[in-house]
Amino acid sequence: MGSFQLEDFAAGWIGGAASVIVGYPLDTVKTRLQAGVGYGNTFSCIRTVYKKESVFGFFKGMSFPLASIAVYNSVVFGVFSNTQRFLSQHRSREPEAGPPRNLSDLTLASMVAGVVSVGLGTPVDLIKIRLQMQTQPFRETSLSLKPRAVALGEQPAYQGPVHCIATIVRTEGLAGLYRGAGAMMLRDVPGYCLYFIPYVFLTDWITPETCADPSPYAVWLAGGVAGAISWGTATPMDVVKSRLQADGVYLSKYKGALDCISQSYQKEGLKVFFRGITVNAVRGFPMSAAMFLGYELSLRAFRGDYPVTSP
Repeated sequence: MGSFQLEDFAAGWIGGAASVIVGYPLDTVKTRLQAGVGYGNTFSCIRTVYKKESVFGFFKGMSFPLASIAVYNSVVFGVFSNTQRFLSQHRSREPEAGPPRNLSDLTLASMVAGVVSVGLGTPVDLIKIRLQMQTQPFRETSLSLKPRAVALGEQPAYQGPVHCIATIVRTEGLAGLYRGAGAMMLRDVPGYCLYFIPYVFLTDWITPETCADPSPYAVWLAGGVAGAISWGTATPMDVVKSRLQADGVYLSKYKGALDCISQSYQKEGLKVFFRGITVNAVRGFPMSAAMFLGYELSLRAFRGDYPVTSP
């Protein structure tokens, strides 16, 4: 079997779709908490969304991420797995041997996956957040708005993902689709290191030496724990990214990541950067557990009797 393997991309697509379906409701809550006003704590936000928008409010804008995040995860997992495999085989000079666990290989492969994720994921996250936030009620914060902008706030700004993309490109240019890319880079490069590395070492630790592959339970547990760690520690930059990307639905308040950090800190203090940390960590467990479980089981099905390396 060659070094480059397409099965990783296909399995990543299936895992990505599973993670979106499992985690999207809490993702909506997380985004509203970080970039919205008037939601209070996590449980207050859940009650408010349900009361005003019913259960469908938690799935607002899901069609676009379901289609795009599956592709995004496909690329991230495919790039990570093939990069790790290439590095390990290059070091061992044994193309057919299973790659041994090496922290430097895992770290570099995770960082490459993080960089690639920004190129693909920034527009995906931007559209998702704009669609999630467009029902956000206006408050006194919008006193400087022109009457037309206030009127616009009474109805959805976007009719769907395609209209959202067209509107952003028309008003902000193609660069507008990459609003928040810097913050996302600072979130995803270390974030994927704290995602893949704990997963790999946890599955190795849980799996008995007599077993060639981790059990589905080990994959589920290790994936969930890795997701909770990664999303919990990524929260400060996730707050900045969410605010930058939500900015511009009706008005623009921030000039960039540093300006967003400065304004947020001045108005709400240090605690603002940990807003949504609970829902991020809680959401990270089932999302990542579904992601890795879908990935591993799909990979085994694709490869048949071939030994599986994780991820």
